[in-house]
Amino acid sequence: MKIIQKYNETNLILRIVIGLIVGTVLGLIWKHLDFITLMGTLFKGSLQSLAPILVFVLIVTSLSNSASKMDRRFGRVIFLYMLSTFLAAFAAVVVSYVFPQTVVLTGKVAEQDAPGGIREVLTNLLNSIVQNPVNALAEGSYISILFWAVLLGMALKKVDSDAAKQMFKDLSEGVSTIVRWIINLAPFGVMGLVYGTVSSSGLSVFGTYGKLLVTLVGCMLLVALVIDPLVSFVCMRRNPYPLVWRCLKESGLMAFFTRSSAANIPVNMDLCKRLGLDEEMYSVSIPLGATINMDGAAITITIMTLATANTVGVQVDFATAVILSILATLGACGASGVAGGSLLLIPMACSLFGIDASVAMQTVGIGFIISVVQDSVETALNSSGDVMFAATAEYTQWIKDGHPESLPTFLGGQQKMDV
Repeated sequence: MKIIQKYNETNLILRIVIGLIVGTVLGLIWKHLDFITLMGTLFKGSLQSLAPILVFVLIVTSLSNSASKMDRRFGRVIFLYMLSTFLAAFAAVVVSYVFPQTVVLTGKVAEQDAPGGIREVLTNLLNSIVQNPVNALAEGSYISILFWAVLLGMALKKVDSDAAKQMFKDLSEGVSTIVRWIINLAPFGVMGLVYGTVSSSGLSVFGTYGKLLVTLVGCMLLVALVIDPLVSFVCMRRNPYPLVWRCLKESGLMAFFTRSSAANIPVNMDLCKRLGLDEEMYSVSIPLGATINMDGAAITITIMTLATANTVGVQVDFATAVILSILATLGACGASGVAGGSLLLIPMACSLFGIDASVAMQTVGIGFIISVVQDSVETALNSSGDVMFAATAEYTQWIKDGHPESLPTFLGGQQKMDV
């Protein structure tokens, strides 16, 4: 019991770092400790399984018990999500012009079916909204979960009886408690996840496609550390880096190892609660951000597409590259609902330049080779941005309403945040 008490009293981030180091060392020394890999699989699977239920009950509870309607904060957070995704795609264009990349068009082609164009991507996205809600919960289709949860929450708001509202309130508290228990075991889950990656891939992924990987990761870091903070600063007129660092540390770090925005939704909601945000807002904006705030996906689509164009000798002028940024922004919004994520949207973007689909699919195959790192950084950027812009939208409204003292102390306010 003393060991368990000491474990619970130790800072969660410190525990995660220790799990990371232990998993890395074991992965380099021993290659077949399956029980350690199993810990990572169970951790990721449990979060990913509970996340749809948590999102559904929280949204229904928030809307059915809310005293007010969604205000300007909600419109602002949607604008910030879309703006940051476009700026990420545009930054990827600039980086690709400064550091042009090529790919080696050999190797195995990915077998998945890629969408044929932006129209198909958006059509699939709209169709997924109205799918069977039970299937949506089972498959983790968050755009559909959002749709049905909002409708049910609004309907219960008009019901006179409080029994159903209280039932969802109790259910949301119960599911949230289970999620907190699972997150408390994150060090063991991270140890298993990092062990599986290191023991199977080692550091070889930095070899053949090192320059391409460095370009992708470098652009994502540019967006995470420069562009997104600049957007946040313009809104709040406060130094954004304390908020940026906290989001990267507590959301991005976990997302890096789970490589799943869905699995990280409970982590983000817990962080939003500790940042003092309104549950009515973040219970909707966080799962929405997991669908449309896709900075990393937009970067991957843009850089990989321009690298393919450079390889086959297609000259892309800057104006056309800007159009590619818009296409990547819209396509990235549908990436979370497509098997293979952002990589399978590369052929769609390549079609803008008349590049044959078979050639583009070889680029997709290369993407899968480096995805062990690329997808981890991409998910960390996407997930941490979900919280940062949700907080930015709400904190900006507090400032505009004349209540800067309500801001956390690290942004110059008087509110002490729970760590």
